[in-house]
Amino acid sequence: MQRTIKRKYHLYFWIIYFLFNVIRWGSYFNDYWYSLKSNLVEFPLHIILVYFNIYYLVPKFIFKKKYVHYILFLFVSLGVHYILRSGLNLLLVTEDIWPEVEGRLDPFGFNHIVAVAIGELYVVGLTSAIKYTVDFLIMQNKNRNLSELQYKTELKYLKAQIQPHFFFNTLNSLYALTIKKSDLAPNLVLKLSNFMRYVIYDTSKKKLPLLQEIDHIDNYIELEKMRYGDRVDSRVDINGNIDDVKVVPMLFLPFIENAFKHGLKNNNRMELLISFERFENELIFISKNNYEDESETKRLNGIGIKNVKRRLEILYPKKYTLNITQKNNEYSILLKIPI
Repeated sequence: MQRTIKRKYHLYFWIIYFLFNVIRWGSYFNDYWYSLKSNLVEFPLHIILVYFNIYYLVPKFIFKKKYVHYILFLFVSLGVHYILRSGLNLLLVTEDIWPEVEGRLDPFGFNHIVAVAIGELYVVGLTSAIKYTVDFLIMQNKNRNLSELQYKTELKYLKAQIQPHFFFNTLNSLYALTIKKSDLAPNLVLKLSNFMRYVIYDTSKKKLPLLQEIDHIDNYIELEKMRYGDRVDSRVDINGNIDDVKVVPMLFLPFIENAFKHGLKNNNRMELLISFERFENELIFISKNNYEDESETKRLNGIGIKNVKRRLEILYPKKYTLNITQKNNEYSILLKIPI
């Protein structure tokens, strides 16, 4: 089994626990010398039993759901421990190995066996609880780190997906404008530069102000309008106070990119309506666009949409609403996320 607690903390625990026992029983008996000697005999046996349980019995039987075998081997271990402890105490410390009870009682009796076994089970239970609580917390932390790493990886994948074809198409448009010596070319270069800065730098941040994200969406739409001209009619509405709202980068842009990808096929015109609304502690995003009839499955299961769904599951598990509908040649997105 993997060691999750550093050796020095094991050492600190046993030193503190040893001193506590010496002082506790020394005070109880009013005989600290006896308490020291008996604990020096017993503690190595405590330690052996504890680590035997944690690093052998539990992984071999509990983790494999062999509970009867575990109980059997634990009781055998307690029996061996009792014999060694009582024998060493009789040999090295005192014949009165149960001074906390009235009258002199001999070892290897039923009551003494039960008392020692309960004491050892207490030690085993305490140390196991500490060990597996620490393991659980470490595992929780690893899972959080893994989720964060997965989210970052998927975000990079989404960026990699949207960058190549978008920049390639925009550069083609820029090339065409420069050939025509169009006055739009400098403006296109400026907007493309701003969008590249957003994709390369801003998307590496955990969250951005929603107003800034909307500016990038506007910039994206303007770039596309330069490519498609009057074939695109768009509007962005904002309702409610969103000044203090922050969102993860590129959460909404794939939906907009998807609208242009599918809404402008066959040289048709596209009407695009986008709205952001703050309602109490929720942000409501709506996107609607017309499109030529095509495979519904293809649109609903695109790579970009899949990535957005996965990011939403990681960021807002069971706390978001995403409805994607296609009806009467209108494609609509309704997304609600907590603020």
